[in-house]
Parts: sequence; C-alpha cells; structure tokens
Amino acid sequence: MKHPAGDLREGVDAPRRELLTARSRKWVLLSPASAVVPDCFADIDTDAIRRDKLLAEMQRLRGSVYLEDGAITAKQLTDGRHRVDADESSWHLLVVDGDDRVCGCVRQQTYPVHAHFAQLNISGSALARSAEWGPKLKAAAESELDLSRRLDLPCVEIGGWALANSIRGTTEAVRMALAMYSLSQELGGAIGFSTVTRRHCSASILRRIGGRSFEYAGLPLPSYQDPQFKCEMELLRFYSWAPNPRYTAWIDEIRQELRTIPVLGGCRRSAFDSRANLRWSLLAKSDVAVSQ
Repeated sequence: MKHPAGDLREGVDAPRRELLTARSRKWVLLSPASAVVPDCFADIDTDAIRRDKLLAEMQRLRGSVYLEDGAITAKQLTDGRHRVDADESSWHLLVVDGDDRVCGCVRQQTYPVHAHFAQLNISGSALARSAEWGPKLKAAAESELDLSRRLDLPCVEIGGWALANSIRGTTEAVRMALAMYSLSQELGGAIGFSTVTRRHCSASILRRIGGRSFEYAGLPLPSYQDPQFKCEMELLRFYSWAPNPRYTAWIDEIRQELRTIPVLGGCRRSAFDSRANLRWSLLAKSDVAVSQ
C-alpha cells in the first residue's frame, strides 16, 4: 500500500498554482465537542447529527487505512472505527467528496497552557518508556511546555492522519499538513508536537515544512522503533509562527480558506481573542524560539 506520506513527498514540491483542492472535494472542520467556535470562522453549523456522522466516518477511514498498513489489529477497532479518547476534544480537518463521504483526515488536539508532560500523548510513546531516553524526552518536552506558559500559548498535538485510496497521488496530503500551521495561527498560535513515522520519508518531509527534533542538552533525541505500529518513529515539534519560509504563502492562503469552510460544532461562536491574534502576529515577526 502506498502510504499517505508518499503523496506528501510529491505534493511538497508541487508548483504553487497546483496546491488546490479539486472541485469534487471540499474541506470540513469539526470543532471539539465542548468548544466555543471563534467568530473568525464564517460558516458555523451546529448540526450535531452531521458532526457525529462525519466523526464516525472519519474513525472508520482511519481504521481501514491503519489496518491495511499493519499499524493496528482488527481487535483495536470498534464496529470498524478507530476510536481514541482525543477525538472528542480535538479539531479535525476532513476532506469530503461530492457525496459527503470522508476521504481524508488529520487531528489537532489542544492543551491548556498549564498542561504537564504526563497529559500529552507523547508521554506514552516507546521513547518515553525508555530507561535511557525517557527522562531526557520528559525534560525536553517540559522545556517546550515552559515556553508555552511563558508565551501564554497552548500546546497542540497533531495526529490521526489518514488518506483514502481515491485521493492518494494528489496534493491533499501536503495541503493538510500545511493546514495544521494555518489552523494553529487562526486560533491564536501554538507550540506543536507530533509522533511521526519514518516510513516513506514522512518525518523528513515534515521537517522540510518546519518540524524539528526535540532536543536535550543541545542534542536531538533519536528516532525509535515503535512496537505497536511496527515502524521507526520520530517525535517532532513545531512553532506555528515559524514554518519553513518557503511555504509561508501557501499557509497564508490556506488560512484564508479555513475561514470560509463549514465548521461543525455544537457550541455558538465567540468573539475572537484579539490579544491572541496580536501575540501571534508579534511572534511571526520575531525569532522567538526559532533556534531552540
């Protein structure tokens, strides 16, 4: 099976004019179940039935893709759905086709600024359980969390990425990866973490967009063999205000697009925190944490 990351390698070098969603596909954003959606999003839909339908479809897509890739077993699925606790508390960017069927997804889980390492998904990684590297990962992550508190920005974890066969070989993979920068910026900025496979060069591609290794005492933490997913993995971090400059124009365009797509959530919109927007704008013009 061709992994979604293989498409990302193709899309990351695509001419700028081609980095567009096909007319037969569209994006939908699912907000966290208890979130109050900011008013920077123009098309907010409170249809809880459709949200639950798309959420279930997304979980089935993840289940089928991960099962085919050998990353999970059938016993880890519930009615064909790959369900995780983070789903209800996360933002989900979905690609849907003309029949409203989910054919792509990626998840962004947001943590409050007072979060601690043990609350993060990366704390359950094989590297975190290593006697040698676990304490170093914890120290590196706590350093990032301290930066989060000092900047008064949340930290986020990116995961749950899956693409159906029908959109592999398109630019959707790279668009969805860049959209995580765009979404973080639109929500006021964030410090991000992600567990990434080295399979099909996924980690190296995300590095090109702006991801970087966790570091301890000035040295990058190593990749590791994950016994659950049966592949080599890396833990990467990113800053929403500091992507690879090569992709800034695309991220800006996608940010404008996100403001117009349907946002499905059960809560009314709220006035956008202008202080968060100002804080992100100032960070974008600075070199804060870029060298960390």
